[in-house]
Amino acid sequence: MMKKLLLIVNPCSGKKKANHALTDIIGIFNRAGYDVCAYMTAARGDATEVVSARSEEFDAIVCVGGDGTFNEVISGLLAAGSATPVGYIPAGSTNDFANSLKLSKELPQAAQDIVDGTPRPLDVGRFNERYFSYIASFGAFTRASYATSQSLKNMVGHFAYLLSGVKEIASIRSTHLRVTLADGTVYEDDYIFGGASNSTSVAGILTLKEDLVDMSDGLFEVLLIRKPHNPVELTGCVHALLAQKYDTPMLTLAATSRLEIEAPGAMDWTLDGEKAEGAGHFVIENLHHAVNVITNLK
Repeated sequence: MMKKLLLIVNPCSGKKKANHALTDIIGIFNRAGYDVCAYMTAARGDATEVVSARSEEFDAIVCVGGDGTFNEVISGLLAAGSATPVGYIPAGSTNDFANSLKLSKELPQAAQDIVDGTPRPLDVGRFNERYFSYIASFGAFTRASYATSQSLKNMVGHFAYLLSGVKEIASIRSTHLRVTLADGTVYEDDYIFGGASNSTSVAGILTLKEDLVDMSDGLFEVLLIRKPHNPVELTGCVHALLAQKYDTPMLTLAATSRLEIEAPGAMDWTLDGEKAEGAGHFVIENLHHAVNVITNLK
């Protein structure tokens, strides 16, 4: 008896390369014994709705798209309380989460890796009532993820994020935050960036060392960047980030399973590169082993 696979495809992700590889991808799953049901998304939230409604009908779900589409698939699984394993074929502009999982950028190979792989339990984040697979962040650089138009992303790909990020540096604004970790540690200051992540890469601009990140340990890596008060501090901050040296007064790096944050309500956040409305008080929680992601790690 053939297994059933739901293939969620975002035809607009990246440079629309998924559209050219779709026949090969479906063929790979067919030959592996899967009866494939393909669903093409047409609007934001489509993937969440179909996965939430139909996840229990399938033996596996595979997402073909960017990190935003994968976020929607994960959100649908969690909304349904489903343990159906999910695979990810990265076809977006940046693919931070996919890079952290070391997924192939060649779409047919990524499909074959899902066929050959095994489900791996990974953590997921909850930002009040919304979910994220790898990052919740605010401030410098992160706005580029949702402010860059899809057409520009498609034309110049990942470089579009770098262009937008560079433009932000000239007008960095700080935000006063009070952050309380699960162990009671409190950080309060003016910050130009903050993020709770489960990934080594954030918009391809900020990165964390691989030995600091375990995507299934029940913890987030929290990075806070204080407001530089002069060009010397700003330059030192940039150099520290590029060198991945976090023991500097400008940076705070900590690990925690939960953050409680007091912030200006008008401050927007990004969840996996998609805009999220801010709030004066909110909680970010790590949902340990919340999803099973199919990987083929060598």
